[in-house]
Amino acid sequence: MGKLTNKEGNTKIVGAALAEVLPDTDKWWWQQPHLLSLNLRLSVLLLSSSVTGYDGSLMNGLQTLPQWASDFGNPAGISLGLVNAAMVIGSIAAMFAVSQLADIFGRRLPIAIGALGTVVATIIQIFSVNYGMFVASRGLLGLFSGLMITPSALLIAELSYPTHRGKLTSAFFTLYYSGAILAAWVTFGTQNLPGSLAWKIPTIFQGLLPLTQVILLWFVPESPRWLVAKDRVANARDVLARYHDPRPDSQLVAREMSEIVESIQMEQEAKNTNWLSLVATPGNRKRLAITLLVGTGAQLNGVAVTSYYLTKVLSSVGITSPFDQNLINGMLQIFNFGAALGGAFLVDKLGRRTIWLWSTSGMLLSYIAWTACSAVNNESGNSGAGIAVVIFIFVVYFHYDIAWTPLLVAYPAEIWTYSLRAKGMAVEFFFNSCALLIAQFVNPVGMEALGWKYYFVFVAILCILLTLIWFLFVETKGYSLEEIAVIFDGERAETSLAADKRLEGVTAEHKEDVA
Repeated sequence: MGKLTNKEGNTKIVGAALAEVLPDTDKWWWQQPHLLSLNLRLSVLLLSSSVTGYDGSLMNGLQTLPQWASDFGNPAGISLGLVNAAMVIGSIAAMFAVSQLADIFGRRLPIAIGALGTVVATIIQIFSVNYGMFVASRGLLGLFSGLMITPSALLIAELSYPTHRGKLTSAFFTLYYSGAILAAWVTFGTQNLPGSLAWKIPTIFQGLLPLTQVILLWFVPESPRWLVAKDRVANARDVLARYHDPRPDSQLVAREMSEIVESIQMEQEAKNTNWLSLVATPGNRKRLAITLLVGTGAQLNGVAVTSYYLTKVLSSVGITSPFDQNLINGMLQIFNFGAALGGAFLVDKLGRRTIWLWSTSGMLLSYIAWTACSAVNNESGNSGAGIAVVIFIFVVYFHYDIAWTPLLVAYPAEIWTYSLRAKGMAVEFFFNSCALLIAQFVNPVGMEALGWKYYFVFVAILCILLTLIWFLFVETKGYSLEEIAVIFDGERAETSLAADKRLEGVTAEHKEDVA
């Protein structure tokens, strides 16, 4: 997050208006008590994505355990797909309710309900005695974890210090892999335990992260933007003064409050706050198109094949040992975390659009190589080609991780205005979950029916995604959260910056009349 003395660098990150009033200090953020306190509190919210990551990796690990398969009737095909899909179905059920909860009751309440419910669902999963009970527990896990994701992302975006917003929102889904790493290696360590202990112990750990959130969430302040929207302006100012700049008469707090209050008041006066508003203007329709592309593309670009069915991919190239599969899964999650974290720290240097293009074009090229190596291995039994497949799995994931992981949440959260941010994020996660649900049922069937030829589907999808990203995606680096509206809405934007831009075109004598 760097030092805060570089005015030019800060201007490139948050724009000139905010950079002008940022405190001038030679200290790092962790040397400043208010910023250290804020970022430690925001780390509680980052755990929401770790909960999701733990589940994805856990199910990869459990599928390698004969003990788990034996306890639940050796699920395969559709029954195996339902085990993975149950959580997604639960998430879909939560999506639109959570946006209303977050707008009406604040960002923290649905996170608390979701975290507590996830702990309860985990307990049910631990004591599952048959296939149906296990599937039901996973549906509940999806429902409650779905209540956590959207408001956690919103609160991080709306509460972060201005120069930290891009990195922290990008780090949000990057922490998916911290949960995935924990699940992969706990499962690796328990694989030789007798009976159901092999899968129950990793499941117990699934409840630890949300339990931590339940305990610590009450130390996290509410969104100042939500407080302003609820006419609690003094409370919002107190939050910003405590965590952004505690100096008396802070220019930064004054500027932030001015932007937030004016923007939200203009949005409310324009009645730009309901579901139909998502398609009411050209700017919102472009936001929605980007949101849908990010949400569905993250699951249909080919990564879901290994996210939930890594064992099948490895078995297809002759790697069938549970030990080897769990070892590769554990190494892959550590690699993913490093790559995604690197991408999160690049967003303010390279910009969002550049990283999107790099990521998707890199995925396309490496997926072509993956497909070619799979073909050689399957047609000739060449072991070298099989090893190359494993290498290209890592290469594909590297390119996925630098954009599709950190920007999955960060980019849509930035482009929507406050009044539509919760609804826009709900739409993204709804379509993301629908795409994942389709992928979870279709991928195992496609892999069984077509083998390595099934990978051509994702090569085609990546070509389409790359084209759409080139024409649709815009750069948001260098703007505050409120100012980004100008990129999409121009002079129609309900922001104080847009109003200032309109005034710039008025003659001096008319400016006096406007004032």
